[in-house]
Amino acid sequence: MNKSKYHKHDWHPADIIAALHKKGTSLAAVSRQAGLSSSTLANALNRPWPKGEWLIADAIAVHPAEIWPSRYYDPKTNRLIDRKKLIRSRS
Repeated sequence: MNKSKYHKHDWHPADIIAALHKKGTSLAAVSRQAGLSSSTLANALNRPWPKGEWLIADAIAVHPAEIWPSRYYDPKTNRLIDRKKLIRSRS
């Protein structure tokens, strides 16, 4: 049976926080390093936000699709979605 990556479950928020702690940081610290309020990145744990997802994934050293496959794989084609282009740049 061929299981696609999309059928994996998203990481539980506690697992994301634990992965950050294993890397010696926290959600609040990553948030502050990005120039955000200490609680801002918590939004990415519960709702889609590409910028926050990439900040968290970079801190853990994995692709965000590994953490949130439901957000990064097209459910019909199982192809990786380029969500990085959805990040608004500072003008």
